[in-house]
Amino acid sequence: MSMLTPPGMGGKYRVTGNQYPRMRRPRSKVRIVAVVVTTVAVVGLAGWGTLQLVDVFGGKSTPAKDTAAQAENAAKQRTCKAAAAPGSASAAPTAFPEPGEVTINVYNATAKGGLAKDTADEFAARGFKVGTFGNADPEYDRKVKVAALLIGGHGPKAEAAMKLVGAQIKGTTTLKPAAAGSKRTTGTVDVMLGKGFTKLSGDKAVEKALAALARPSAAPSAGTC
Repeated sequence: MSMLTPPGMGGKYRVTGNQYPRMRRPRSKVRIVAVVVTTVAVVGLAGWGTLQLVDVFGGKSTPAKDTAAQAENAAKQRTCKAAAAPGSASAAPTAFPEPGEVTINVYNATAKGGLAKDTADEFAARGFKVGTFGNADPEYDRKVKVAALLIGGHGPKAEAAMKLVGAQIKGTTTLKPAAAGSKRTTGTVDVMLGKGFTKLSGDKAVEKALAALARPSAAPSAGTC
């Protein structure tokens, strides 16, 4: 026995000088399995994180992004419906002046005699002020093809006055002269009776026309809806 061999040990533990005994414990199978499972989990998490980064920087949508986009579109649709609904507070309806606040000049641009006076009397019976009446100037005489051509001033009040007068005649066209050379007052409207004129509209037709003209014309812009 070698002097390096501990007392009481022999056999495979005997030290001969060219071979040493291995004293380590045998490997545990449970530990090996745990290491393998941990390694797989780490690799899997790393791969999932890489895919998420690719989606984010590559511009691909994710379920969360899709849900947010759908919610935003739904909110826009509700806003558009609310703005387009009758009675929306986004724009106030047109306020018309009283007939007595509007002065009308009636001109006959047709070949029918006495048309300007008869029509002026009808306007006066409806409460309008009649400034003057007579034949149209050569600029308009026999050149108005519609029922009537309305000429008024500029601004909200002038436009409201023209709408009020236009509701009295079906088939009118409005004209606003250049602001720089216009001397018209807000409540004055010239009525050029044309070839298409027959008579003033009835009360029910006037009420219907005014109701349609009073509705706000403002609507949501394209791209908002």
